[in-house]
Amino acid sequence: MKQTKDPYAALRFPEFRYFITAQFLFTAAILIQEVVISFYLYEITHDPLSLGLIGLFEAIPYISLALFGGYFADKRDKKIIIQICYGIIVLCSFMLLWITYPSANQAIDLPKLKFIIYLTVFVLGVARGFYGPAWSSLKPFLVPSEHYPNSASWSSQFWQSGMILGPASAGFLYSWLGLSNTLILVLFLFGIAFVLVSFISRKPVQKSETHQNVFQSLKEGIDFVRKNRILFYAILLDMFSVLFGGVIAILPVFAKDILHVGAEGLGVLRAAPGVGAVLTMLGTAYFPPTRKAWRNMLIAVTGFGVATLVFAVSTNLWLSVAALFLTGAFDSISVIIRQTILQILPPDEMRGRVSGVNGIFVSCSNELGAFESGVAAKFFGAVPSVLFGGVMTLVIAGIIFLRSKELFDIKLEK
Repeated sequence: MKQTKDPYAALRFPEFRYFITAQFLFTAAILIQEVVISFYLYEITHDPLSLGLIGLFEAIPYISLALFGGYFADKRDKKIIIQICYGIIVLCSFMLLWITYPSANQAIDLPKLKFIIYLTVFVLGVARGFYGPAWSSLKPFLVPSEHYPNSASWSSQFWQSGMILGPASAGFLYSWLGLSNTLILVLFLFGIAFVLVSFISRKPVQKSETHQNVFQSLKEGIDFVRKNRILFYAILLDMFSVLFGGVIAILPVFAKDILHVGAEGLGVLRAAPGVGAVLTMLGTAYFPPTRKAWRNMLIAVTGFGVATLVFAVSTNLWLSVAALFLTGAFDSISVIIRQTILQILPPDEMRGRVSGVNGIFVSCSNELGAFESGVAAKFFGAVPSVLFGGVMTLVIAGIIFLRSKELFDIKLEK
């Protein structure tokens, strides 16, 4: 008997609701903290390089440790790992609050202040290297396997909502509440997320039948990703589209020098991809893109590339906003498909390592993509750099299409 699709199926499981609510609060809080600390650091240094170093100091430990984080997520209790990482992150937030508090701040010279901030951000990256794989690999244990596509859609939507509301509210919070009170609010949000995670029961650790050392185990996770073509190509498509086609890092250049819309226009441009992503993800709860997953994945990446090209040549604010809206919409489709693949394919005892591999690709695409955008814009100009990124996205989608035609027959849902 054919069952009717339930767009709210995953939400009917309490632990999944705790999970996505905590995910939203954590994402919003960590981004609020990142934005206000970056703004504060720029205010006291007037050095744009200081902003890039914040991302670099967080990315280096994450990329270095994500595979080991995945290994521990497979071998240890995921909930305990998440709670320990939350504790470390809260301590780092307390450190940032203390070091930037006016009474403490006056007693510390600028070089020492910058060193402590960068060191704290580095420790945050270490915690994130273990938190990310544990968090991603916990999700499949919260809903039955038949609801994986639906849970991927809702989880992505809540995460993306945090990605929008966090940075969007950070500037207003900094202006209205000041730095110290904003960081106190961040700690409060982290506290609520910690409580919600505590409501999730501990899940059994899946035992592997083979006894391997750490490096053999890590290699097993890498080999699993490499040998599963739909997973490997999905990760590659997402990585290269963001690496070459991402424009977020150089939006200030477009706002100031090309569209001439100032800070207010920059806020609209910055929000547009997230709004497109959230609205699309809401629609995918009713119309999941996983029925013809690989076809939809390629269409989404191609659409992302075309929308990027439109943005590159636009000199009208609202056309640019529409193009960015579409980049977020198309990217959200590929994210949902990739997350569904990540939930369905890996065996339970390997989910952490596979999530770690995926996390490295995602982090590389985001951080290196911002670096690539900045370097290309500096040497070739903003518009040529975005045109190049859009063209490269389409070229890569075409190459992978020619090499992956057998994947069109794979079904991710029954």
